[in-house]
Amino acid sequence: MNKRQQKAVKAGIALAVLFAVAPAANAMHIMEGYLPVGYCVAWGAICLPFLVAGIFSIKKKLSENRRSITLLAMAGAFIFVISSLKIPSVTGSCSHMTGTGLGAILFGPAATGILGLIVLVFQAILLAHGGLTTLGANTFSMAIAGPLLSFGVFKCCNKLNVNRKVAIFLAVFLGDMFTYCVTSIQLALAYPSEAGGVAASAVKFLGVFAPTQLPLAVIEGILTVLIMTALSSYAKPELKAIGFLKEAKGHE
Repeated sequence: MNKRQQKAVKAGIALAVLFAVAPAANAMHIMEGYLPVGYCVAWGAICLPFLVAGIFSIKKKLSENRRSITLLAMAGAFIFVISSLKIPSVTGSCSHMTGTGLGAILFGPAATGILGLIVLVFQAILLAHGGLTTLGANTFSMAIAGPLLSFGVFKCCNKLNVNRKVAIFLAVFLGDMFTYCVTSIQLALAYPSEAGGVAASAVKFLGVFAPTQLPLAVIEGILTVLIMTALSSYAKPELKAIGFLKEAKGHE
C-alpha cells in the first residue's frame, strides 16, 4: 500500500468515526423525543415573545391592507412545500430548504415566525417531520433565527443599494445556512461531546450536514429570486400594498 492509499484509508476511517459519533436528529427538524424535556421547555419559552410579536404584526398588516392576505398565504404555502422536501443526508438524517427567507423579505421576521410555527405543527402531525416535543427548538431555528438574519441582510443590502436579485439571494442563502447552524448548536447544547464539550459537538454536527445543506441553500436562494422576479412582474399591486416595491431600492 503506497502513501496515497494509506492517506485515503485514514481519511475514510476519520469520516466513519465522525459519522458514527454524530447522532441522527433529522437535521433542520429535530425529531420527536430527541431533546431532553428541559431543553424543549426552554426553547418554547424563548420563542413566546417572538410569536406574540408575530401575531400583532400579522394583525397590523391585514388591518392596513386585506389584499396582503393572498401573499401571506402564498408565503406560508411556500414554506410548507419547500421545507417538506427532504434530501437524505448521512447518519440516517436529512437536510431540506426552509422557505422562510421569502416570508421574511415580504412581511418581516415577526410575521414569518407565525407562518413557520403553523407549518412546523402541520409537518409534525401529518408528515412526522420534526415533532411536537421539539416544536420550540425547531420554531426558534427555522421560523425565528433564520428569518431574522434574512430580514437583516436584505435591509442592509437595500441601504447599500445592492442589486435586488443579489440582495434576495444573499438574504435567503444566509438565512438558510444560519438556521442550520442554530440547529447544530441546539443539538450540541443537548448532547455535548465528551472530548471538547459543546464546541466540539457543534463542529461535528456542522461538518456532518454541510455537504447537503450548502447546495440546498444555493438552490433555495436561486428559486426565491425567480419567485420574486415573477411576483414583481405579475403581482405589482400586491407588492406595492405591502410596501415591498417602495422599500426594495436596490437596482434591478
